Amino acid sequence: MTQHDKQKIKDKLFCTIGYVATFSGLLILAYFLIDIFIDGFHRIDYDFLMGFTSRKAENAGILPAWVGSVWILGLTVVFAIPIGIAAGIYFEEYAPKNKVTYMLEVNIANLAGVPSIIYGLLGLEVFGRLMGFGGSLLTGSLTLTLLILPIIIVATRESLKAVPQSLRDASHALGATQWQTIWHQVLPSSMGGILTGTILALSRAVGETAPLIVIGALAYVDFVPTSPMDNFSVLPMQIFNWTSRPQHSFIINAAAAIIILLAITFIMNSIAIYLRNRWQKKIQW
Repeated sequence: MTQHDKQKIKDKLFCTIGYVATFSGLLILAYFLIDIFIDGFHRIDYDFLMGFTSRKAENAGILPAWVGSVWILGLTVVFAIPIGIAAGIYFEEYAPKNKVTYMLEVNIANLAGVPSIIYGLLGLEVFGRLMGFGGSLLTGSLTLTLLILPIIIVATRESLKAVPQSLRDASHALGATQWQTIWHQVLPSSMGGILTGTILALSRAVGETAPLIVIGALAYVDFVPTSPMDNFSVLPMQIFNWTSRPQHSFIINAAAAIIILLAITFIMNSIAIYLRNRWQKKIQW
């Protein structure tokens, strides 16, 4: 048996293992999703979506939790997207190629893998205590902004790298400045990848619990937040609270809240796919 034949056997073996592992993971995921839908789908109604938390499971709702999630997501979008995209543009198009820039790029890439609870500790100290925001929506959104900024920056840089250099050269040859080239040529060509990476980063932020627990998000809230300085709860916190209860009726409530959270995540991912495909078709034309 030649070395080439041995390599082909190894490749087939690794492919088979990969397929088996993927299929097994999908089966396990499908089992859990089906179990969650069986338990919680019948619990979803208007009273559940628009009701406040209660010590009685049959009267409990998720209004403060999903409103808090909307607040957190909206504020995080306001802070994270402009800063993340601007930083990605700077590092890819303007930053000088030296050791300082290289170190910053490596550290930003490494920050994307830091456990989220570390960002919670940082947000608690900087935003909650030093800046005096306490356990408010503003503290939570700024903490989640730090969490997803590395992801947005890396996604922006990779999308900009995918734009051919010839497009930039052609724009400069026609007399456009560097910023005009970036704004009118490079960004439109890379916007599909940027939007996809950004929305996927926001999808991660929607499901985070650990950093919000650290900064002081409430597990029991009987009011709807109306300003960035209000205390808050979010859907993951409400799910965590209900799953820690011994009564089975609260587990059913948690399953229903998980379905709502999954629906939000799937909608955001669908928007990402739609925007990516739309921008790709636009660039092709």
